[in-house]
Amino acid sequence: MRLNITVLIVFICFFTGQLSSQTDIPYKVVDDLGIEFTFSSVPQKIVTLAPNLTEFIYVLGAGDKLAGNTTFCNYPEAAKNIEKIGDILTIDYEKLLTINPDLIFITVEGNTKSSYEKLNDFGFKVFTSNPRDYNGIKKTLLDMGRIFKLENTAQEIAADWDKRIQRVKDESQDSRDETLMFVVELTPLMLAGKNTFINQFIELCGLQNFAKDSPLNYPVYSREEVFKNQPDYIVFPLDSTVSLNDILNLYPEWKELKAVNENKLIYADRDLYFRPGPRFVDALENLFTHLSSFRNRAPRMKQ
Repeated sequence: MRLNITVLIVFICFFTGQLSSQTDIPYKVVDDLGIEFTFSSVPQKIVTLAPNLTEFIYVLGAGDKLAGNTTFCNYPEAAKNIEKIGDILTIDYEKLLTINPDLIFITVEGNTKSSYEKLNDFGFKVFTSNPRDYNGIKKTLLDMGRIFKLENTAQEIAADWDKRIQRVKDESQDSRDETLMFVVELTPLMLAGKNTFINQFIELCGLQNFAKDSPLNYPVYSREEVFKNQPDYIVFPLDSTVSLNDILNLYPEWKELKAVNENKLIYADRDLYFRPGPRFVDALENLFTHLSSFRNRAPRMKQ
């Protein structure tokens, strides 16, 4: 009996020692500004200041640690019920001070430099994410996985993404002579340029970006340029209040566009396509599905 008790005590001491070594040893993570953060334990109360960051938290299974987010954080459904501390540009600092989070996640493109500086002035721990392409998106996932000690989960998710992306590349027709125009805003006519993560959707599907010659991330094009250069496919941001007729009322000459006459038009969910986050691959597969349906159907007769 004494022997069994002794073995049990040794086992408990060994197990608690192992557990302590896993949770008490400080670990480091470097954010996208190159700033090194040291964590002595997993943050238990966090705030995300952009919708894509909120989505990362949930895909990792760390939603229980989310104490605040923005009014734009609407996915997944549970994100809508989290305490709102403002929108992306305007922060309710009083509410944030009341929450007193262990860690705040912020973005470079979505949030402002002044917000970042003010958060630091308040003494908050602010981790910056700046995913500008798929590799950047994957880095944010792996960084968060490291922060929350969910490295295995993050790596499994990233591996699944890689496989799905490779499948799209393998099954896409390499049609570099065809162009896709990805509209970000209709007035003014703003397109996604070659230096955006949206450009990767286009290239992974085997097409050229209509705006590839612009050095700007989101160049503004004239209606005449579009008519002259004739994109083969057009993606419009989805808005329930805007129809094709509304678009053609804005740009009546587009009735003669090849893409319009052949009905090679795609209406993209803004939240799905415009967030550099965990649904990047979902958006890519959605675009690929649309393009595949165009390529497999019989040509539409011009009316």
